Amino acid sequence: MRIEKCWFCSSTIYPGHGIQFVRNDAKIFRFCRSKCHKNFKMKRNPRKVKWTKAYRRLHGKDMTQDSTFEFERKRNRPERYDRNLTENTLKAIKTIDKVRSRREAKHIETRKKGKKAQLMREAVKELEQSINLVKAPGAFKEDNSLTLPKIKVKVSQTQAENQPMEE
Repeated sequence: MRIEKCWFCSSTIYPGHGIQFVRNDAKIFRFCRSKCHKNFKMKRNPRKVKWTKAYRRLHGKDMTQDSTFEFERKRNRPERYDRNLTENTLKAIKTIDKVRSRREAKHIETRKKGKKAQLMREAVKELEQSINLVKAPGAFKEDNSLTLPKIKVKVSQTQAENQPMEE
């Protein structure tokens, strides 16, 4: 059983599913569903369509470089069957899956951390701009700690202001 990848969105295609398109130069394109096939026919770039794997990787939303991706690559070299090797490979697949899921979770947490700080900054800025909606204007007169301190600045007249303008 061979599991293929969709050319457009990079999702998995199981046997008996999806659409296959063969171009005149014998290049084969496999699509998981009609949505991907239609977008391909409309000549859309998968890196610019937000729901594709290519877009998510390009914009830092998914992991791009990890050693666990090396195991997923397709190898066209035939191997002699060995029961011990197959057994070890199946065990390794489980551990690699655990490692990958942990790394993806960590990647998502680091992305959320930056977003949380940004949301906090935006909330503080909005609160400073519209504090009068939160506190009544009369409260500012009673409690001076709510208002920003007023700074007195001495403005000196320069020589240019004293001289009349030339025409």
